[in-house]
Amino acid sequence: MRAKLRSIIESRNWEYTIISIIVLNAVVLGLDTSQMLIAHYGEALHLLDEVILGIFVVELTLRIIAFGPKFFKGPWNLFDFFIISIAAIPATGPATILRSLRILRILRLISVVPSLRSVIGGLIAALPGMGSIVLLMALVFYVFSVMATRLYGIVFPEWFGSIGASAYSLFQIMTLESWSMGIVRPVMEVYPNAWMFFIPFILCTAFTVLNLFIGIIVAAMQQEHEKDLEEDRINVHEETRQVLFELKELKDELKEGLAQLKKDR
Repeated sequence: MRAKLRSIIESRNWEYTIISIIVLNAVVLGLDTSQMLIAHYGEALHLLDEVILGIFVVELTLRIIAFGPKFFKGPWNLFDFFIISIAAIPATGPATILRSLRILRILRLISVVPSLRSVIGGLIAALPGMGSIVLLMALVFYVFSVMATRLYGIVFPEWFGSIGASAYSLFQIMTLESWSMGIVRPVMEVYPNAWMFFIPFILCTAFTVLNLFIGIIVAAMQQEHEKDLEEDRINVHEETRQVLFELKELKDELKEGLAQLKKDR
């Protein structure tokens, strides 16, 4: 019974059906934000939302039955359980704020679509390496913030009056958002050589440290992709071994049948 139910749940048709329902749920939640549509179709949208939630609960229950205790050992299964549990909490009284969390159901696409799972897996795998880069960036920001406060804090207290203000201004400069006309050129009108401070900062952060982030994430995603390929190869090998084993058993049965047939003659 469980094996048959598991084969149905793991089938492509089941997966496509769940994806379609998740997308439909996203559309319904988006329409539910329009006051005009709520005035005309509020009851229908609410009913459809409740039906979709019921489908999610039934689907989750079937998966728990199919996989048993092993269901709660899978991180993506726990993710689905958490999302659906939040959505199932009645959004009335003090829990009204949970009504806005219904949109989290759309995140189930991450657990259903394998390619999205690979992306998230790559990002999670990149976290340890990203921690070192964050520490390096924090040191760079602290050094440049202290320097900027001492150099330009007196004349431009709004931008560089304290270490916090300097760090925020330098963050804006790092993102290259209005950094030239908004901050650097006004500073250069008073301090013509200020470019000698800001350009090295941009080179150290926007063009170097941030690219390290990208490099680590790309490397982690490549490793995750190779891991998925290795798992696929292992699965193919296991399936091939199973087929060969079944063929061997069939061959032995044929030999026994032929031997028995010769004896009967």
